[in-house]
Amino acid sequence: MTDTKWTFDNIPDLQGKTIIVTGGNSGLGYESVKAFAQNGAKVILACRNLEKGEKAKTEILQTRPKGEIMVMRVDLMDLDSVREFALQFKSKYSKLDVLLNNAGIMATPYFKTKDGFEAQLGTNHLGHFALTGLLLDVLNDTSGSRVVNVSSMAHKSGKMDFNDLMFEKGRKFKTMKAYGQSKLANLLFTYELQRYFESKNIDSIAVAAHPGGSNTRLASHLEDSGFMKMISRVVRGVMQDAAKGALPQIRASVDSNVKGGEYYGPGGIGEIAGYPVLVKSTPASHNAEDAKKLWEVSEKLTGVTY
Repeated sequence: MTDTKWTFDNIPDLQGKTIIVTGGNSGLGYESVKAFAQNGAKVILACRNLEKGEKAKTEILQTRPKGEIMVMRVDLMDLDSVREFALQFKSKYSKLDVLLNNAGIMATPYFKTKDGFEAQLGTNHLGHFALTGLLLDVLNDTSGSRVVNVSSMAHKSGKMDFNDLMFEKGRKFKTMKAYGQSKLANLLFTYELQRYFESKNIDSIAVAAHPGGSNTRLASHLEDSGFMKMISRVVRGVMQDAAKGALPQIRASVDSNVKGGEYYGPGGIGEIAGYPVLVKSTPASHNAEDAKKLWEVSEKLTGVTY
C-alpha cells in the first residue's frame, strides 16, 4: 500500500456541514472534532460525560476554529440515552452530513451494559447500530451524507459467535476475544449498511476506518499487569500520535473521493502508522450471511429497526 500523503491540509472547506462525533472528548474523537471545526463544520461533540465534553470544547475553541462545537450527552451503554440523544438532535437540526461512530472501549474486564449486553459489543457495535438507525431519517434527508464506523486491526482475530455473543455469565470470556468480535461487527455492519443504502436508493454511503497503532488511552485496561506496564512505554514509543491516528477516519468522513463500502487505515508497514490510504479487511468481514444475521440480531437486541 502506497503511503500517499493525505494530511490535514487535504480537508476541504466544511462550512455548512453538520457532523456528529461520538466519543469526541478525547483521543481520536477529540482530534476529529478539532479538525472538522477548524475547517468550518458545525460539530456535535457527543460524549457520556458533559463536564469532560465541555472541557474538550474549551480547549479546541482556543485554537480559534472557523466552525462551531456543541456538546451533547450520549451514553452508548444505555439505549435510553441513545434514544434521548437522537430525539434532542432531531429537535435542533434538520440535516446530518456525517455520523462518525468513533467512541469505543477496549480490553475491559467482563461487565454488562445497562441493557444487559457484554460491554465491548454493546458499546462498540450495538450502541452505534441503534444510534445510526435512530438518525436514519435525517441522514436520508441529507444529500451525500455518510456514516463512518471506526474499526481496528483487531478485527482480524475477531469471530462472530452467534450462539453466545454476550459471553453469558462471563463464560469463555477473554477480553481481546470480545474486543475482536466487536471490531469485526463494526465492519460487518458497515458493509451491510452500504448494501442497505444501495437497495433503498438512499443518497448516503457507509465507510469504515481504523487508526493503526495510536497513542491514546483506549487500551489503558491492558496496563494493569506488571508485564504490560513494563512494555507499554516501548509500545507507545513506536505508535503514532492521536492526531495522525485520527486521519483515516477524518479522510473517510470528508474526502470527496471516498466511496461507499471502503475501508481506510494507515499506509505504512503493517498498517501501524502512516498517512491514510484504502486498505483491505478480512474475508470474514465480507461474509454477507454473517452481516445479515448480525443486522437481524442487532435490531432484535436494540429494538431499533431500519
